[in-house]
Amino acid sequence: MARLKEIYKTKVVPQLIEEFKYQNPMAVPRVQKVIVSMGVGRATENEKMLDAVKQDLMNITGQMPVECRARKSVSNFKLRAGQKIGLKVTLRRERMFEFIDRLISLAIPRIRDFRGLSLKSFDGKGNYTIGIDEQTVFPEIEPAKIEYQQGMDITFVTTAETDEQAHKLLSLMGMPFRKDGSGNE
Repeated sequence: MARLKEIYKTKVVPQLIEEFKYQNPMAVPRVQKVIVSMGVGRATENEKMLDAVKQDLMNITGQMPVECRARKSVSNFKLRAGQKIGLKVTLRRERMFEFIDRLISLAIPRIRDFRGLSLKSFDGKGNYTIGIDEQTVFPEIEPAKIEYQQGMDITFVTTAETDEQAHKLLSLMGMPFRKDGSGNE
């Protein structure tokens, strides 16, 4: 069993039951899935860029990414409908917990000038999204072999009904949120 899953079951669930007075342990919020996505807009000019980014995303998540295509044509961006412009991976169960654990313990501490995650990235329904500027913060990526520096968005989809519950869930799991409570960068 993943280390973070064990922490969730033994420490996080009892604390959430105590704080929010849940009657049933099944009512306690949990992380349903984690979506890791990379928009590769420059892939419209260079098709090989998408392959390199696909390999990086596969190394980071341990799962084959799905290609995302443009829905509309936009002439200002030289974009046609149906053109490949991004990649995404949806992680669930064991792989999700392993990814969150690696993100919290290995990747986030390697972010340059890191001062904590913003509290403004909750969506009002208990989901949280963070943006990472470069994929080299993950230990699976060798910086010397990187051709294209690429950022990514990581979305945590939870069963929490409010942002307060989701914040407490994620912070108990080890997410390093800002201590001052401000969302300022």
